[in-house]
Amino acid sequence: MMSASSSPDSVAVTVEASQADALEATWRDPPGWRGWICAVNHKTISRRFMIATFVFFLLGGVLALMIRLQLAQPANTVIGPSLYNQLFTMHGTTMMFLFAVPVMQAIAIYLIPLMIGARSVAFPLLNAFAYWIFVFGGMMLYAAFIVGSGPDVGWFAYVPLSLTSYSSGKGVDFWAQMITFTELSGLIEAIVIITTILKMRAPGMSLRRMPLFVWAMLVTSFMVLFAMPAVMFGSTALITDRLVGTQFYSTGDGGDALLWQHLFWFFGHPEVYLIFIPPLGFLSQIIATFSRRPIVGYPLMVLALIATGFLAFGLWVHHMFATNLPEIGKAFFTAASLLIALPTASQIFCWLATLWSGRLSLRTPLLFVLAFFVILLLGGLTGIMLALVPLDLQLHDTFFVVAHLHYVLLGGAVFPLFGAIYYWFPKFTGRLLGERLGRWQFWLFFIGFNVSFFPMHMLGLQGMPRRVYTYPVQMGWGALNFLSTIGAMMIAASVLMFLFNVWRSLRRGESAGPDPWGAGTLEWSVPSPPPAGNFVAVPVVHANEPLWSPPAQPSYVTGLSNTDREVLITSAVEAQPDHRFWLPPPSPWPFLSAVALTVLFIGSIFTPWAVVWGAIPVAITTTLWFWPRKARTAARTSTEVRP
Repeated sequence: MMSASSSPDSVAVTVEASQADALEATWRDPPGWRGWICAVNHKTISRRFMIATFVFFLLGGVLALMIRLQLAQPANTVIGPSLYNQLFTMHGTTMMFLFAVPVMQAIAIYLIPLMIGARSVAFPLLNAFAYWIFVFGGMMLYAAFIVGSGPDVGWFAYVPLSLTSYSSGKGVDFWAQMITFTELSGLIEAIVIITTILKMRAPGMSLRRMPLFVWAMLVTSFMVLFAMPAVMFGSTALITDRLVGTQFYSTGDGGDALLWQHLFWFFGHPEVYLIFIPPLGFLSQIIATFSRRPIVGYPLMVLALIATGFLAFGLWVHHMFATNLPEIGKAFFTAASLLIALPTASQIFCWLATLWSGRLSLRTPLLFVLAFFVILLLGGLTGIMLALVPLDLQLHDTFFVVAHLHYVLLGGAVFPLFGAIYYWFPKFTGRLLGERLGRWQFWLFFIGFNVSFFPMHMLGLQGMPRRVYTYPVQMGWGALNFLSTIGAMMIAASVLMFLFNVWRSLRRGESAGPDPWGAGTLEWSVPSPPPAGNFVAVPVVHANEPLWSPPAQPSYVTGLSNTDREVLITSAVEAQPDHRFWLPPPSPWPFLSAVALTVLFIGSIFTPWAVVWGAIPVAITTTLWFWPRKARTAARTSTEVRP
């Protein structure tokens, strides 16, 4: 009779597999319908966030196509002036508030725990609450638009145009409440990201070893904390002016119309960098991987990100050069607008040095990165032009500004975003996006982008004002507008090709494995897609690129429970182990609290009493959310670092 005995290696594999199974059972979300409303896993929330933001991106793109169809030829009557005003308002609002910043936060919520060696984000219930608030706010705005109550005052809602004397419908009220929804969501996500980065990094990952994308999101999140309260206060003052008769902005009653512009642009120009800084992190990760070497000048890159974050708050009057502010003040903001180009220029030199000294692998993610350099150069040059007061006064309300805005935002953010999606899609799904389709999509997007927006520079120089729904034949603007519309259709075709690539890859794409690119950061050390608990054993970090510089004897953290939602808390600077912390399990209360708060906000548009009565369900749901739970009885073990 034969007997089998287990070798030490097979026993170790069996133990590790059992630990992985226990960890998966502990951290996964509930199945079925409960999982839809109770999910708190950061990857689940992030996937939903990314899908929601991309749906809004598609909606904003459809609105843009309708605008371009109307402007394709002079004296066009496809769309009337009232609907046109709603279209360009909804387009700008969607892209700025419902896509550009939220999509960066959504990607960060997925990747940052994996990049810093954590099992979760801090405050997972708040993270889920931020998602629901964001979705409900966007749905509210589009529901109002569909029933004919969409805002029609531009995505900036300048007063007095947005006051009841000129906009008596409910569209502006829905717009102002949407600001409260989205900015509350953004503030919560910023708090979650900052706490996760500063207190949940793997041992050894000091601030000097953090990936540059993590640095970019840390800077962005601190900027959110200072920028978004300004526009939240501004929109709240606007809606109280409209609904309860306060006089913040009514000049005839002692208010100040320019107060709105100061509050809005104190948020609005830093928002450009809230959109722009995360893609700088994308670029650094992609360039390092496809150059096969660490980024040149890592300390300079970090200082440039921080400097950009600081300088971004000194530029808001850049948008107000046409107002009657003192000339000495305008000169200061001109200087600041020129100065902020220096940190970005230093980063570009570091990226170029990395590319020059590396061994390039010219895959689709790197193509989008290289296109970014071209687009950003053009957008940056026109930005320097608009920083000069005399020229800005001539071009302020022309299509030249529209061209500059899209070169900086769509070119400076969406090109790196597509590169990031191609780069991290294998980690999200376990499948590679098609390379041939990716290259076709890139060239169609790159050519279509320039065909669409470069002619707008010339239209602006010829004097075509923005925010007009038609123009006379005699002005001679028809040919360039038609060319711009052709480019917009090419962009739309490119996005459709991208969607087909995603659909095809999810069905039968090439299996990715843990690290298809040979990258150096921690997210590529776990399976694709990652397990619910991310890491079976939390690693100890010894280098900036842990997978490229592995220690002779890898070390891991032991003592964290596999049957309880425990995470390791480390010191903010050096990431030294400090203590263990228990995270709450899946819960319906973030969803129910978001529903109650949504009812309060929407009701307040129609009657101030909704704030009083709506506060009751909000108080009930939040009280039950934070009601003390029964003490845990799980066995405690010490947390140690062991090889």
